[in-house]
Amino acid sequence: MTKGGLQRSGLEWFSSLPACLLLLAVVLFSTSSDIHNQMLRGGEQLWSGYYKLRMDPVQPECNPDRDIEAAVAEEMAAGAPDDDPMAALLGAYEKNPADVRLAIERSVGECQAAHASYLELQDQLTPGVKAYRAVELFVADLIAFGLAGQRYILVILVMLCAVTATLTRHHIAMRAMETRLDYIVSHTLQTIANAMLLGSSAIFRQSSLGSSTAVSGEELMLHNLWIVGFACLTLASLYRLFRVPSNLQEGGRLGQAFLAVPLYTVMCLISGTYFAMIGHSSGIGIYLGKMMELADMFLNVGLYVWVGMMLKQTRLATLVFNVFRPWRMPPEMLAVVAVLVAAVPTAYTGASGIFVIAAGAVIYSELRAAGARRHLALAATAMSGSLGVVLRPCLLVVVIAYLNREVTTDELFGWGIWVFVLTATMFGLVAMSVNRQSKFDLAPTAQAFPASFRALRPLLPYALVIAGVVLVYRFALDVKMDEFSAPRLLPVIMLAILVYEHVSLKKRTSPEPGQARHPGLERSIRGATNDTTAEIGALLLLLGLSVSIGGVIERSHIMEAFPQAFDSAWSAMLLMVVILVILGMIMDAFGAVILVTATVATIAYSSGIHPIHFWMVTLVAFELGYLSPPVALNHLLTRQVVGEAEVLAAQREGGTFYQRHERIIMPLIAMGISLLLVAFVPLLFYAT
Repeated sequence: MTKGGLQRSGLEWFSSLPACLLLLAVVLFSTSSDIHNQMLRGGEQLWSGYYKLRMDPVQPECNPDRDIEAAVAEEMAAGAPDDDPMAALLGAYEKNPADVRLAIERSVGECQAAHASYLELQDQLTPGVKAYRAVELFVADLIAFGLAGQRYILVILVMLCAVTATLTRHHIAMRAMETRLDYIVSHTLQTIANAMLLGSSAIFRQSSLGSSTAVSGEELMLHNLWIVGFACLTLASLYRLFRVPSNLQEGGRLGQAFLAVPLYTVMCLISGTYFAMIGHSSGIGIYLGKMMELADMFLNVGLYVWVGMMLKQTRLATLVFNVFRPWRMPPEMLAVVAVLVAAVPTAYTGASGIFVIAAGAVIYSELRAAGARRHLALAATAMSGSLGVVLRPCLLVVVIAYLNREVTTDELFGWGIWVFVLTATMFGLVAMSVNRQSKFDLAPTAQAFPASFRALRPLLPYALVIAGVVLVYRFALDVKMDEFSAPRLLPVIMLAILVYEHVSLKKRTSPEPGQARHPGLERSIRGATNDTTAEIGALLLLLGLSVSIGGVIERSHIMEAFPQAFDSAWSAMLLMVVILVILGMIMDAFGAVILVTATVATIAYSSGIHPIHFWMVTLVAFELGYLSPPVALNHLLTRQVVGEAEVLAAQREGGTFYQRHERIIMPLIAMGISLLLVAFVPLLFYAT
């Protein structure tokens, strides 16, 4: 779980520099589409009918000086058409000279108009138009190249980052590798799983080539990239298997060693074994290939992680917390504030796990610096992304509305506000009442408000930088800040903030008390990308294999064992809650939504559960699943970003049972109560 190897050898740019270039390419290609739209509008404003000038006009082949009288005489003499000899024989085919003349005159007129339009377009093709057109067509080609290369970028990014995560021992597991037995068991199973992925991809390639359907060059290239990537991943895990670090403890227990196996490995072994047993060895490769259908979504995940790691390199989070410090809030209240503030960026990232990976380390460090105990800080970090998934403009909600015609985004976001208020209230009540260890003694308003207001001043330049980027996109490219534009705007915003800090903080001869010297722009971007590379590899590989687990659930027809409709909406809701929480434990949000849409949703609708109510329950149930043992993905991601040492230190702390497990129990109480209320209270008003 700890990074090493590449960073200690000073070779981190060998993996992070290509990853940085790939992520920048994604931003460039998506932004070029906006630029191209504005160029088309600008061309139309500068030259009316510019869309006709985008290509060289072709001279018409017709004759504009055609002799009408001769053409009429020729047409009348032609008689009946050759393909209708019977009409000519019977004399039934007679031509009206007036109609013939009218048709020929129209034809000549259209020809003359076409020639006139051609000459007019030729006159409009000035050197300025040709120069502008060359740039505009280049941008259009760049967009086409970016769209075609999006899937290639995703495969290369996943494989590059997965190899990095393997070499740096940064995959997501239930516990860290502490002993030699942990290490050997983990990397042995990783090697087997990676070889299984390689074999499945190779079999999928061969079956595709042997099918009756022709395989395009693009599909063949994707097959080859998957195979090369999994071959490199297998070699990386094999290399790690035979390079056992010397700082590991001797001994160990086999049961604990299995907990050190990465989750993606467990998912791969389960799905690979199942597909092999049913004679479908290419199953994992097929379901991984389905990632390509949502390539833009998975690339956005990588961009969000990169944004979070760049945020960690800035002073922005510290300055935001400085606004609340003068009030001397008890740690429990500050944790609630942190979770509430985190809801807004979570709504833009679209999934709680992504936000924990992206900003969890910042939240945890700031809460600890403000005096929060470890368990409380860990609980708040794990739950920091759980409240905002129901708020506009969360991409997960957009996906739900896209896949389900029974609901709209306006309806879901409208009710999502009330769900957010409920979950936030529950977390606040639990944090402030259960195991509260601090006195509720806020600083006097006359003392705290001026200090808090002064703390807002350093945030003003950041607000101006953010507003500047948003306004440039809004007025120069006609792009609003929403769920569709956020993935390409946020990286630009964070890069602009890093540039601002580089320029402003470098001017200072000495840092402020308690503040480290600014590392510089290059080191900040490099540090953020180094963290991003391993995190993307761990997260995207896990998301990809969860899609494969979804395939196992789909092909095993487990859902067919349940009734397709219930007589009671209450009984159906009880089953829905259990199933949805379990799915939240083992699958990523987007893959789970696709699976639920195809299976559970129809049962809920048939049982009398309102579609909007069902999907609100689904979102809350997923979040409870991400916080629930034995997997508790958000807690695993929290440990991933804050470090194993902090979690172990928290586990060694004494106290009551609740105090020893507060980081797990507190989120479960808050989200559990919220889920019960969201699931069953609305039934009182419409269920019969």
